[in-house]
Amino acid sequence: MPRAVTLIRSSSLSDVAEYAYAATAPAEARLVFLAGACPLNEDGSTAAVGDYAGQAAKAVENMRTALADAGATLDDVISTRVLVASTRQEDLVAAWKVVRDAFGDHDVPSTLMGVTVLGYDKQLVEIEGVAAVLDS
Repeated sequence: MPRAVTLIRSSSLSDVAEYAYAATAPAEARLVFLAGACPLNEDGSTAAVGDYAGQAAKAVENMRTALADAGATLDDVISTRVLVASTRQEDLVAAWKVVRDAFGDHDVPSTLMGVTVLGYDKQLVEIEGVAAVLDS
């Protein structure tokens, strides 16, 4: 199945970033706007309490489920925003490594942000995303 997302790399910008700097999708692509994927278990409890990497892994798992329900996969994601409830850079990096590894070679443009608090009890990580799908 052809993919709608084209990742754009810039030789004019630093190559230290672990993601493409931009991405495009053709006009005929169907966009899928994902709510923030939270580290919630099916019963609504927060997974991996106190564990940034564990919560990132659960959020990615939930993102995969939401994408599948919309007829998409991680390879269809065109951008992400990773929110981490911490002021410590190492906590942001711990969550980022999990997200980055989940996307593999499909290193979509992404923003990593430290925030004060997230919406669920003991929640440390949330991942927003947009996907683009070519329906055939």
